[in-house]
Order: sequence, then structure tokens, then C-alpha cells
Amino acid sequence: MDFSMGPEQALYRDGVRAVCAKFPESYWRQVDSEKRYPDEFVRALTDGGWLSVLIPTEYGGAGLGIVEACIVLEEINASGGNAAVCHAQMYTMGALLRHGSEAQKRRYLPELAAGRLRLQSMAVTEPEAGSDTSRITTFARKDGDEYVVNGQKVFTSRVQHSDLLLLLARTSRAEDVARKTDGMSLFLVDLRQAGSSIEVRPIETMVNHETNALFITDLRLPSDALIGEKGAGFRQVLDGLNAERILIASQSVGDARWFVDRSVAYAGERVVFGRPIGANQGVQFPIARAFMHARAAALLRWQAASLFDAGRPCGAEANMAKLLASEAAWEAADVAMTTFGGSGMAVEVGIERKFREARLYLVAPVTNNLVTAYVAEHVLGLPRSYERGGSA
Repeated sequence: MDFSMGPEQALYRDGVRAVCAKFPESYWRQVDSEKRYPDEFVRALTDGGWLSVLIPTEYGGAGLGIVEACIVLEEINASGGNAAVCHAQMYTMGALLRHGSEAQKRRYLPELAAGRLRLQSMAVTEPEAGSDTSRITTFARKDGDEYVVNGQKVFTSRVQHSDLLLLLARTSRAEDVARKTDGMSLFLVDLRQAGSSIEVRPIETMVNHETNALFITDLRLPSDALIGEKGAGFRQVLDGLNAERILIASQSVGDARWFVDRSVAYAGERVVFGRPIGANQGVQFPIARAFMHARAAALLRWQAASLFDAGRPCGAEANMAKLLASEAAWEAADVAMTTFGGSGMAVEVGIERKFREARLYLVAPVTNNLVTAYVAEHVLGLPRSYERGGSA
């Protein structure tokens, strides 16, 4: 499947670039140093309508596709920014779009599109389950017209900057269902009403990626907080993973572009022993290889996005794009650090910040080892290399 950017898509790209130009490296360096959320940047994107591209027009959004969402996130990272601060607004709302009731859509989507509400957070992972979601134990017990939720979540990002939270919890015990992935349900939690029922404990990490552990105690949710069919939450979460993989791949492609551009510029201007260091094959070859690998990953990403928007199966392409793009970004990051030498370690240069940020996507939101296992089993037909229900 071929992809070429049309005139309107090029305008979207230029529009995002214009927003990002207002937030230079000095802004991101300060945000990173202060370990704070870039509210100004997220507000600018929201005001421009860039975070509502996937919301249908009847609910106040742009009604565009994953291809256009990819353009937005790639350009943010290619401009030196960090789309991780807002990317979840795009792929978490997919569960609401595909499985929410009409009442839920009309209540929340226009508010999200207008920027009056934020849906930036999703609570799935648990300390004792890790990547094996079938082992989660957070439980939502039916109590009259309400659900009472108790449990613990970990690596739940941006919850302190979100009004709404997607929460996956068991509504049937694992021992009471035929398959371990049955009996889970998805809820839309209004954090403004949760009060002390959700204790948020920030987790300090090597990047400015606000993430937390959640301790949920007797959280009461109305019955209409349930999204879609009771017990079908695991399938609803899986339904959004292809979009997540494609969008994350786009961020990594943007990172790779940024690293290559910075490396090319520095290698062309830095003179050592009487000539630019870029004249040496030992410098230019790694940059050229990183560029080629990023371009290849970008093409697979476009194929996955085009298939997704056409409503065709794209699980293999989405997963492979995520792996190849994250590896291309990390290769380009390493090349940039080597090209800049000691200067790359200096905070004011900016390489070390993006270097840390690029590393995240080798392991999140899914580790590349699991992506490789998926391709081996589901694409190549090889025997499964792990047992579900074992340790993460």
C-alpha cells in the first residue's frame, strides 16, 4: 500500500510545526529541569484542535484518521518536543469512540474536543501482573446501581493532569471464567469525583514522564461508568492497541528525524584537524544508516496507518512499525551522542534529554521482546515461546 502526503495533510504538518516553533529547546529544557508538566504546550495544541483530530465532527472534532494523528505526533517530536505528554488523548479515547454508549459519547466527546476536559490517562498495568494483563486483581464489585472498586495500578501516566481515567478492572474472578482474559471490564472514571478513594503516588523516572502508582480503596462508580459490555474489557483494550502502536511509532520516527537533523548540522559545521568531522566516513556512515533505518520504519508506519484507516487488519504492521521505529530512534540517538562527543552530554545542547526520552519506547508501552514474540507466533506461525499466566 502506497502513501503520499496530500495537500491538506501537508497543511496539517505545517500547522503543527507552527505551534511547536513557539516552544523552543529552551522551553523543553526548562520543563525537563523542573520535572513539570508542559501545560502551556498542551493548551496550545488543544486550542489549535490538534488533540481532537480523531473525534468525529458530530461531537466537535476534526473527524480525521490515524494518518493525520501520526502527522501531529511525529512533527511534535521532530521539532524537539515530547508528544508523550499528550498522546494518550488520542488513543485512549478510541475505547470511548468504539465501545461507549451514545449517551457517554455526547456527554464527554464534545468536552474533550473543546479542551474543557482531558482524557490523558489509562490504568491497566499492576505490580504483580506486568505485561500479563490476565493476572490483574483490581476488582469492581456490583453494589446496587454502583460498582465498588478496590486494587492497585502502577505506571499510570498523566493522571494528575487528566479529568478522566480509563480503568480496567475485574468484574469476575479469574477462577470463575473460562478464559483468564474474560471477566474484565472497562470503566470511565471521573477523577474530579473520586476524592480520597484514589491515592496517587508519583514514580520518579529517568525522563520527565509523569507516571504514578494508584491505590484504589472503595471507589464508587455509577453503573453508567461502564464502557461497553461487562466482562469484555480486555478485548476493548486490545482493540485500541493497533492505534497505540502506530502512534508511538510516529513519535519515534519524529525523534529519529530530530537526531539525524542535529547530527548532520553539527557534523557539517564542527571542524577538527582542518576539516568538518562529517567528511569522515566514521562519522557520516552511522548518520546515513540511522537516516535510512528511520525512513524504512516511517514507510511501514504509513502502511499500518493506511490499513487502519481503511478498516483492514493491521496488527502485524502496527507492531512491526513500533519496534522498527523505536529501534531506529534509539540508533539515531546513539549516533547523535557520538557525533556530538562530549558536547552531547551537556544539558544545554539538548541531546541528552531526547536521548533519555527515546530510550523509553524500546520497553513501553509494550516491550519489543513481546512484539518480537507476537510476530514469531502470529505472523510466522512459530510455536508460542511463553506461557500466559506465568511471570511477566
